[in-house]
Amino acid sequence: MKIKRYFAADMRQAIRMVRDEQGPDAVILSNRKVDGGVEIVAAVDYDEALVQKMAVADEPRRAAPLPPSVAEPAAGSQRNELFADAVASALQSKVPVTATGTAAVSRPVPLAKIEWSQDPALLGMREEIKTLRGVLESQLTGMAWRDQSMRHPARAKLLQRLMQLGLAPALCRQLADQVPYEHDHEHHWRHALGLLARQVRVMEDDILTRGGVVALVGPTGVGKTTTVAKLAARFILRNGPSRVALVTTDSFRIGAHQQLRTYGRLLGVPVHVANDAAELRTVLDTLHDKQLVLIDTAGVSQRDMRLAEQLGMLRQGAPRVKSYLVLSATAQRAALDETVRAFRHMELAGSILTKMDEAASLGEILSVIVQQKLSLAYVSDGQRVPEDLHPARANKLVSRSVALMQGNNHEIPEEETLAEAFGRMVS
Repeated sequence: MKIKRYFAADMRQAIRMVRDEQGPDAVILSNRKVDGGVEIVAAVDYDEALVQKMAVADEPRRAAPLPPSVAEPAAGSQRNELFADAVASALQSKVPVTATGTAAVSRPVPLAKIEWSQDPALLGMREEIKTLRGVLESQLTGMAWRDQSMRHPARAKLLQRLMQLGLAPALCRQLADQVPYEHDHEHHWRHALGLLARQVRVMEDDILTRGGVVALVGPTGVGKTTTVAKLAARFILRNGPSRVALVTTDSFRIGAHQQLRTYGRLLGVPVHVANDAAELRTVLDTLHDKQLVLIDTAGVSQRDMRLAEQLGMLRQGAPRVKSYLVLSATAQRAALDETVRAFRHMELAGSILTKMDEAASLGEILSVIVQQKLSLAYVSDGQRVPEDLHPARANKLVSRSVALMQGNNHEIPEEETLAEAFGRMVS
């Protein structure tokens, strides 16, 4: 068996040199990039048994049978150059070469993982195929949507209107699938809204009627501190200020304590600060006689490393706490989903929706509440304390969502948007 090393500007030229000089029976043993191009080591009169024997003798732990594909011809009538490129990538090694350019195998050829060639032509082909695939998928989804629209025009019209409401495509389809299409469109629309309202889980007025130790958690800027003040004020109206206490664990924001202390002075209730789990346990022990203790936690992004620290503080310092996740109606659906997942392991008692007065649409938050199976306790639609806090009511939320859609003249989704949303959801 004789081995020869070839140098060329690229892999295709190197393979062609092997084919022209050694013929279609040559075997590619290795290839590597070098200055100015590539290097290929090829063998003629390939003896697989000899190579295996030498490999076992020299390095038993690394010995392994060569893959059958390596012994394939470098070129031929039934092999194209793409196959040759893949074969050339099968083995990576250096083989000693004499001055004449040939040498016998003096040590085993180590096996390596087969990798796709980095030949620019192949890379360009991959990108072109990826682009064509995207175009084809786009055309197929458009065709699927048009087919659905022709076969079920009433259903297609309802899907369009539900999307206009701002609901997630999956939820739109779920609702549309449950509507019996036996009447006019307005009846279908009202039926779908009724189904939506039934899927929005709401809670009783538990915080204000049962009390306990309640913590409001959630990302920064959603209005937790103001919501704490609203809940405290409503409870005071029913039971008086002596039964309420406020606690803050927010040691991150400058002036965070002062904001809650201001509310405390206005409401006539004490405000305590806890900087860690031990302090929180001590504070809660001193407040055991209070009917309602509201804990205002630090606003931490769902991606912030300090989130685990804050949640751990609550678990260790207030094991009997009931945690309510505060969400803003102005947030995007992707951010809302991410937030819910980040706080989900706290075994949330419920959720509170804020900033409804600032939202242009309620479809996204309604989608999250339904799809994440959250229980909604209260909604807030302004800064007034406590007037702008209300117990959650599913029908009112859905009605308000429709009113926002009509009042803001939400644009009807274009055909391309509907095709992208529903074209892959073949009936």
